[in-house]
Amino acid sequence: MSVTFEITNLDMKAGQTLKLKGKIEENINDFAINLGRGTGDLSLHFNPRFNESVIVCNSKSGGNWGQEQRDGHMSFSKGSEVKLTVAFQSDEFKVTLPDGHQLTFPNRPGHSYLSYLNVRGIRMSSFKLD
Repeated sequence: MSVTFEITNLDMKAGQTLKLKGKIEENINDFAINLGRGTGDLSLHFNPRFNESVIVCNSKSGGNWGQEQRDGHMSFSKGSEVKLTVAFQSDEFKVTLPDGHQLTFPNRPGHSYLSYLNVRGIRMSSFKLD
């Protein structure tokens, strides 16, 4: 069972950036960062999958997943230290990977604030909201 970090009263508004730092667990096939308003209402599901060497981004509304967006730029490795930033803009998310590569994912639900953060598979050492 992988480690989970969860905040249910996050106060993230459009225009803010979330900075995450931690260590990816050794014995996992993937990890995930979820931002939204709850488990069934995710504006961003960021999910690097080691077994497929792909990063999958998606959204979930009313408990239903949307269309997956896949990116083959895998710059993560199991057991490594990781720093990520997620910029939340009114129309999209910009995720900056440890090597500087950026992924963009649309803000499909159009939320202007997010209250939920869930990180699975990373032992968090710090997080900051700017």
